[in-house]
Amino acid sequence: MQSTTLVIIPAYNEAATIGQVIKNIKRWCDADILVVNDGSTDGTSATARAEKVTVIDLPCNLGIGGAMQTGYRYACRYGYEFAVQVDADGQHDPRFIDTLVQPLLAGKADMVIGSRYMEDGDYRGSLARRAGSRFFSFLLKLLTGQAIYDTTSGFRAVNRRVLAYFIRHYPPDYPEVEVIMQLLRQGYRLKEIPVAMYPRKGGHSSITLLRSVYYMLKVSLAVVISYLR
Repeated sequence: MQSTTLVIIPAYNEAATIGQVIKNIKRWCDADILVVNDGSTDGTSATARAEKVTVIDLPCNLGIGGAMQTGYRYACRYGYEFAVQVDADGQHDPRFIDTLVQPLLAGKADMVIGSRYMEDGDYRGSLARRAGSRFFSFLLKLLTGQAIYDTTSGFRAVNRRVLAYFIRHYPPDYPEVEVIMQLLRQGYRLKEIPVAMYPRKGGHSSITLLRSVYYMLKVSLAVVISYLR
């Protein structure tokens, strides 16, 4: 029997971690699992398939935006009520998946963001990442009046209303902050709850110094443009 919740795992060259991530999700929740293999050149797809979950193999690397929109389209096509994004590198604690979905079930939010920064926890991350998140938090608060502490968190859950929006409107490049602005401007209700996160268990971050500069400029401009629309 199909679950009402789909966990979407976008994955690019995460063969070292994807198997354990899937096992942990199965341990803590009964949701269906979809791995979107984003043009990986390692054994990501085979490792995920060995765990008996659905895998979509993209023919080339589209980036996180294209991978997630693929997952959202799948969720809408097969009638899921909720979708939860979980990273393939082991940073997100699957014990919190049901916690993220609860406000959606209760009709209290359209998207729920899992936050590393709402409470004092073990997660620290790099100084650059914390500074970037704080900057975007400040920018969103300035433009919308709503405080979002972990603007770059990819651990988030959405309901069917947001799924229908995302299959039409989803940024292809660094979408996390931009979609917050988009949803707030469209009148969707966002809620943030504290969760546990951990350093990546394997692989390497794609964010280099040059990409960090591009990221800050691109996302800041996209947020302002979304606000002005």
